Amino acid sequence: MKLAYLVLGAMTLLLLGGCDSALSTSRGSLHTFVGCAVREFTFLAKKPGCSGLRITTDACWGRCETWEKPILEPPYIEAHHRVCTYNETKQVTVKLPNCAPGVDPFYTYPVAVRCDCGACSTETTECETT
Repeated sequence: MKLAYLVLGAMTLLLLGGCDSALSTSRGSLHTFVGCAVREFTFLAKKPGCSGLRITTDACWGRCETWEKPILEPPYIEAHHRVCTYNETKQVTVKLPNCAPGVDPFYTYPVAVRCDCGACSTETTECETT
């Protein structure tokens, strides 16, 4: 199974990194959850000339079913790779603390409103597989 990392705007969301195993969903443990959901995520917002600010927001998290099968004609494989991705987001702007004179203190980041398993769109997301 390939895992996907989504980079949205300037903020990198490692979707499977730093998960708290004590959390659960209505479908059971996050370790066994297959699907895509909005989940709380904390990161450090920072930019040159300002102090960092710890932000808790909502991000997409999950594992989606994926498969490949060999076929006799080129490209010799049929692939179906879906990732947990953003269907709807809203933008939130915060003011970073202790910014140097002349530095814009405002930082804008996406908040997940709705997430689903689907194709990774390179128009809005950097799609990587490992």
